[in-house]
Parts: sequence; C-alpha cells; structure tokens
Amino acid sequence: MTDPPTDEVLATLLAKSAGRSVGDEPERLTDHSRAVRDAARAVAARIGAAGPIAAAPRFWEWAEWAALLHDAGKVTEGFQRQIRPGGTAWGERHEVLSLAYVGLFHPEPPAGGETTPPVADRLMTATGVLFHHRALTSSDEELVERCLTYTYSEDTDWRSAFGVTGGRDGDPDPLIQIPRRRHAELLGWFAGQLGWEPALSERRKMWERARELFLATRDRWVDPVSERDGLLAVLLQGAVTLADHAGSAHVPLQAHMPLPRRFLDRLPTPYDHQCAAATVEGHVIVRAPTGSGKTEAGLGWASARLERMPGQPRLVWVLPYRASIDATAARFRTNLDPPPPISSPSPMAMAMAMAMAPDDAPRTGAGDQSTPAEPEPDIGILHATAARTLLERAVDEDCPSPRDAARKARARAGAMRLFAQRVRVATPHQLLRAAIAGPRYSSVLLEQANCLMILDELHAYDPITFGRICAAMRLWSQLGSKVAVLSATLAEPMVTLVRESLGGPCELVSAAPGTAPDRHRLVLADTPITAPGSLDTIRGWLAAGHAVLVVANSVRTAQRLHAELGPAARAATTPDDLDSAVLLHSRFRAKDRAAIERRILARHPEREPGEPARRGGGLVVSTQVLEVSLCLDFDRGASEVAPIEAVAQRAGRVNRRGRHPEGPVEFQVHPVERNLPYDQEALDAAWSALRSTVDTDPTISEQTIGAWLDHVYATEWGQRWTATAARARDEFAASFLTFRRPFDDRSEFAGKLDEQFDTVHVLHADDVAEYRELAGRDHGDPLLAEGLLIPIRFSQSAMLRQAGRLVLDRNLRVPVVDAPYSSETGLELSLDNTTGGVSAAVAGLPDTVL
Repeated sequence: MTDPPTDEVLATLLAKSAGRSVGDEPERLTDHSRAVRDAARAVAARIGAAGPIAAAPRFWEWAEWAALLHDAGKVTEGFQRQIRPGGTAWGERHEVLSLAYVGLFHPEPPAGGETTPPVADRLMTATGVLFHHRALTSSDEELVERCLTYTYSEDTDWRSAFGVTGGRDGDPDPLIQIPRRRHAELLGWFAGQLGWEPALSERRKMWERARELFLATRDRWVDPVSERDGLLAVLLQGAVTLADHAGSAHVPLQAHMPLPRRFLDRLPTPYDHQCAAATVEGHVIVRAPTGSGKTEAGLGWASARLERMPGQPRLVWVLPYRASIDATAARFRTNLDPPPPISSPSPMAMAMAMAMAPDDAPRTGAGDQSTPAEPEPDIGILHATAARTLLERAVDEDCPSPRDAARKARARAGAMRLFAQRVRVATPHQLLRAAIAGPRYSSVLLEQANCLMILDELHAYDPITFGRICAAMRLWSQLGSKVAVLSATLAEPMVTLVRESLGGPCELVSAAPGTAPDRHRLVLADTPITAPGSLDTIRGWLAAGHAVLVVANSVRTAQRLHAELGPAARAATTPDDLDSAVLLHSRFRAKDRAAIERRILARHPEREPGEPARRGGGLVVSTQVLEVSLCLDFDRGASEVAPIEAVAQRAGRVNRRGRHPEGPVEFQVHPVERNLPYDQEALDAAWSALRSTVDTDPTISEQTIGAWLDHVYATEWGQRWTATAARARDEFAASFLTFRRPFDDRSEFAGKLDEQFDTVHVLHADDVAEYRELAGRDHGDPLLAEGLLIPIRFSQSAMLRQAGRLVLDRNLRVPVVDAPYSSETGLELSLDNTTGGVSAAVAGLPDTVL
C-alpha cells in the first residue's frame, strides 16, 4: 500500500472504483498516475531506441509525461460521482480534459520566442494522452459516434462539459466540475512528480485550455500525415496504453529473459546448420529436415542476437496451430531458464496471491519474507484459447478448488495479455491484429519493436496469409526487430518472397545433405484411403504390432477412418490399452482435445536409440492439426494426398529421427474423391511431384523433398500461388501498415480479420446446464465453462444455423448446436438430411485451424 498523499483532498480523489481495480479496493488518482508513469519507464527500458524511435530522442519523455497526466481529467466532480456506488454516468471523456493539464505543464510558446520544453513536447504529450481510449475518426457509420471528432468540436459547449454544468435557465445548483482546492492540490502533486511548475501566468479556464489543445491535436492528425510521423504516433499511443494496462493491473514487465546467452553451448554436439545460424547477424532463414533441430537452431540464433540489441528484446515464436503452440510452450518451460529467486514479492506476485485467496480472506501484503521463484520459465501463450490452456496448468498445480484455479488462470491470462513475459508463443493472427491500429491494438504493435521474431513452419499457410505475414515481416524490420524463418519445406519462391519483404540482409542457412537419414519408402496407392483394400493394408500393419498414423483432409473422413480401423487397433493391443485407437481433430470440446493431445504425446514419443521395432502398436487418426511441431513417432503412415508441404510434414511424424531398426519405413499416399479443403490444382501438382520420383527411387530423402517443391512451384498453380502471396503482401501493407491516418478507427477490419482466422465456439445442447452452472458466479467461473466449447468454422456455423441445428442462447450468449458428440470422436456433422440434419457440404468442410 502506498503512503497517503499529504493533501487531504487528494486522498479522496479516485481513478478507479473498487470493481475495476486490483484487490477490489478503490484506487486513488495519484497512486494510479504514479503507477502508470513507472510502467511507462519500464516500457522504455524494454523497447529502447529501436526502429523509428531512435530518430525521435524525446519519444520516451513524451510517453512518460503522457502516462503521468493521462487521467488528470478524472479530477472532475462528474467523474468522481460516476465511480461512487450508485453513481450515474458523467457523459464526458476524461482524457479530453486531461489535455488542459498537459497545456499547463507544456505551455504554448509565445509568438517568435523559444521555449523549454519545445513545442513538439506539447503536441506529442497531448497525442499520447488523447488517444489512449478512443479513436479520432472512423469511416464506419456504426463507429462514428464513438469517435472524438463526433463528440467534440469548435461548437461543443465546452464550459458546460468541463467547467460549470447547469446553473442556467433558473437552475439554482450549478455543478463546478473542478473545485478550486482539488485543482490546486492536484497541480502541486503533478509539479512534484514532473520536477517543474505549471505555467499559470495566463488566467484561462481549464475548459478553455482543454478546447485549445484538443483542437490543435485534432488538426495535427485528422488529415493524412507522412508514413514516418504516423508510425511514430501509433507507437506513442501503444506506449501509453501498454503502460496504462500494466499500471492498472499492477503487473510489472519482466526483466528476466528465460533464453540464456550462447544457448548452443548447452547442446553436446550441435549440428553445423545450428552453429551457422547462430553466427548470422541479421535476418535468417533456416531450412532443415524434420527432426534435425530447427527449434534449437532458432534458439541459438536468438540467443546470440540478445547481446547486440538495445533494451530488453522479447522472443516471439510464431506457429500456425493451437496444439503446436501449446507443445512448444511446454518444451520451452523445460529447456529454458526460470527466473532467479527474489527477496520480496513483486506487485504481480501480490496480485496473484490475492487472486488465489478465499473471498473472505483479508487483503494483506505478503510481508518481507523471501518469496521463491517460479519453478519454471514464465512463457507467454497468445492464441484464441490461451485462457483455457492456462486453466489446465493451474488445475495441474493443485489449486484448492476449480474456482480458485480459474481465478489463478484468469490472473495469468491477464498478465499475458499485457505482454509481461519476454518469451511468447503466438499465432500470426494475434500479431497481424496489431496492424489494425487503435487503442486496443497499438500496444501489440509497439511490443513487436526490438523483438526476435521466429516464424516456425511458415509453409503451413495459404498464400494470402503468407503474404500478409511477409508484410508484417517488413514492418518488424522497420521497427528494429530481427526475423528468423524455420522450415523443413520452404520452397524457393517462398524464400524469395521473404527476402524481398525484409528488405535487408537475410541469409539462408540449409542443413548439409545427409543431416537426416533416409526415413521413408513412398508408396502411391491406387485407391482412396477409405477403400476396402486400403483399410486392409492398414489393418495388416496394426496386426503386425506397428504404431500407425493415418491423416485425413477433413474431420468427416477422419471420423470414418477411426470407426473402420479402431477395432483392428484394439484387437492388436492389450485389453487395458485405452489409447490403442485415438482420434484427433479440431471439433472437440477444449478440455477433451487437451486430454487427447496429452494421451498421444505420452503414447507415441520420439523413438530412443536402440528401441525394438515394435513398441506396442496403436493407431492415431488425425487431420492436419497434427502436422506441425508435435514431436511424435510412428512405425507406419498413410495419408490422403494434400499440398506437397503437408505430405512431407505428415511423413515427418513417421520414423521421425530415422531410428527405426528396419531403416526406411513405408509411408502411403492415397488419392482423394473430393479435393476439399484444398484446391484441386494443388493436389494435382503434389501428385505429379510424388509420381515424378516414386518410379525411379521410392526412398524419401532430403533431396527428394527439395525436388518435390521445385516441381510443384514450377507448375501454373505454383506460379499463381506465388503471385497471390506477393499481391496479398502488397495490398495488406498498403491498407494497414502505412499509418498515414494513425488514429482512424479500423475495428471493422479487425472483425473481418477475425472471421478469416478465427472460429465460432459453440456449446453442445447436452452441456447447456453444466455450462450455466460453471459460468454462474455462485458456483464457478466463466473460464471453467470455456472447456465445454467446441470450435467450428464461420461457414460451418452459418450452414448449421440454416439447417436449424445451431441456435443462439441469448441468456448464455453462446451458440448451441444440436448434433451427436462423443469425447472420443468429437462433434459429428455428417447427418442424414432427411432427419433435418446438416448437409454434406457442412460435414465435408475442412478442419479448423487454431
């Protein structure tokens, strides 16, 4: 608890009500202002003079001043009454009045005279203050009313808004918004914090000062500005909003970096390509076979760069699927360094302690005793179901009750949303959202400055997404970040696009031939994977005791294969083997899918040297969610034909490190009857590439995969793919990454981006009662209820709604689906139309990418 202000009026002046502050206690305006100012200093230490900030030497002073003054406008009687119990809405924007205090401490220079601080300080500090909540303008008619230019202008009754409310037309009780003594004490406090006195020579009203600086700030940004000025303004907005969020939550930005310097020194015998990547000073592309240490190569490169970057760089690891994100985060928690012990609790530790305490426990500090460090590195997870992942971890750590676990997880999720951690694992969607500038996203953009960005498995994206990521790479480079791309299957056109996008030195490091042993013998089947002969072949593998991976292109096909092959898998293993036949796809409840992933990882880990050929058999049937970054190992594999990179990745989960005693093992690829979810020409190009090598040498080597990629991207389809990606990159950059209107609200585009990347989470009809109980305040926590939600695509939800199988529960605010569900097979959408079910079009839609 901070010491109370010496002035008794300031002791009663609040910034936040009890329900909006940590610890459920009201927060004083002076405490909040100081906390946000201190958080701005931490942000400055983290980002440093990176990118365009390096050319604006007073940038961090602007951010610090704006952070201190950002809520000064809450001094008004209208706001203070609003946040008291039973208060009514004030109706004005406090940040607009805060500009009056900016003007007092950064006065307008006299005509023809020099001033200190300079005029830029006044305008840029005002910019940081004014836009930490609302946009200036919007082209969306539905959003215009929320913009500052809609609410305030030359014609606004500024005196009534911020000076004296009422007192006219016979009203005997005017409300003076800023009482004289309160104003004097607040000015004195700010003067002590800033270290200089306000300019009080001009006896203008505060509402007049607010109007003057609002109009000047509006005029500076309402019309297009240069790209440099626009980007700098958005970064300043991000600095203030990030500081505001961190200060409000009392969550410090971590200084500890879990990634150690000289990471490769920990490896007994690093590969040559790992050592070569670590010596690259700028951007790097690492192309190496699955199982040859790409992750370690990326970590080695990043650890070497840490010593040559300013401030406190963050490591951001970008992956396409939720399963791969969670697996990579778990791997980092094992391989990276935990924070050192601390002698006193941090604000974050205290907030966590309060979140874990029972509702009726006293809210006290933890004393001055030594606080143990976290037992493992604190790794951030940024994807659509991050809160669910954190809850699973909290439950595993023996929290007293599910509700306590949910509260703990919510606190951790809040910290992750504030970007406290220095190592994060994320989806590209979370990062691309930062391009949709505004108070909600500008802090995300700022946090991509002075970073080490590692894009793992970049080949997994469609051309439009790939192009947008390339546009983001260009921006990251401008922001002073370094970029690494890791892939086993990155075609030359992709390499060229990445290099062109980065615009600076970018070295390609390829694993030497022979780095990975030959692991597979390719067999091109004549029949679909669901044909009787194909199924018999797989049943034969299972009967022989092999662990078998089968990968389908759609959930519907995967469910059918699991039903057909499950009995053979169970018959070939012991009766108590509950994991003899497992199905994995996206259409599971979140809690069920997490359990399935753990079962698969435990049942089919990487083969150790010297293990026997038979490891107990077992079957996993999956969709494309298993392709990336899961360290699994099977004896045999079969897959539907898919884009060539997907085929190679699916094969990479079979005989992963080439340690099978039989040498190269069989991997079958089958034709498909329906091309969805892929483009038919992509499948034709892949099949042609596979055919071009199988007849001469069925062994799949590193050189074979390279030949496949060259073959596919030389086709007309491959050339169109490259052109589409380049066009998407340039269009995305022109639309979102120029920032010539830095404070224009573009939330409508954020919604469109969500629709392209995200899913609709639905609730099964049988789970409504449990969801209601878990989400209820008296019995649980809304976070617990998220474990019952099932992700499906936007297009699937539309078709289900049209078929009468998806209805919005208006009380729970969740769509409810009526279709068969099992914790072993997931949501079933292939129902007979004659019973009012879902059309085949819905059932055949692709798996959800998370």
